[in-house]
Amino acid sequence: MRPPGVYAPQGDTFLLVEVLRKAPLLKGARVLDVCTGTGALALAAARAGAGRVTAVDVSTRAVLAARANARLNRLPIRVLRGDLFGPVAGQAFDMIVTNPPYVPSGSAAPGRAARWWNGGPDGRALLDRICERAPRQLRRGGTLLIVQSAVSGVQATLDALRAQGMTASVAARRTQPYGPVLRARAAELEAAGLARPGGRSEELVVVRADRN
Repeated sequence: MRPPGVYAPQGDTFLLVEVLRKAPLLKGARVLDVCTGTGALALAAARAGAGRVTAVDVSTRAVLAARANARLNRLPIRVLRGDLFGPVAGQAFDMIVTNPPYVPSGSAAPGRAARWWNGGPDGRALLDRICERAPRQLRRGGTLLIVQSAVSGVQATLDALRAQGMTASVAARRTQPYGPVLRARAAELEAAGLARPGGRSEELVVVRADRN
């Protein structure tokens, strides 16, 4: 179930689900899904054998959708409303998964309805916050899986996580055609040097980072 204004699972979600299902420590793990949207990643983790799954989103509509989808699928997922790690402050998890908003807004000032895609001027408003906070919420040996577009700087994500003492690498890549949001923003992304001129496809990347 996806109400208006909540991100619909797309190629980035599906790529992250593929990586999530292959994670060796998933069975019985405590998993946190940040920026859950419809709860698709939380549902996938629960189905794959996670011991306890918590999902967080700042959007009331997303929280209600994720709770409804958990009930419809009869999966015991705890869904909390709040900003990133705020609702689970002080708690530690074996795995964190996240598909945050990462599309650069450039010079535009999108309204509240664009919150599901708006990643700030360079696309890194939430990515950088997650890279800073996630290591504190992971147990030793825990894993962070984060999906983003190459237009929002994959190397910047790797560098930020390594600066936190994490072992970070690219776990998966996939190229797909622009969706509606990137198509609408293509000219501005090209002008900012974030996308190649004339390109109409983006590279999706899953970054994996492990806490040592």
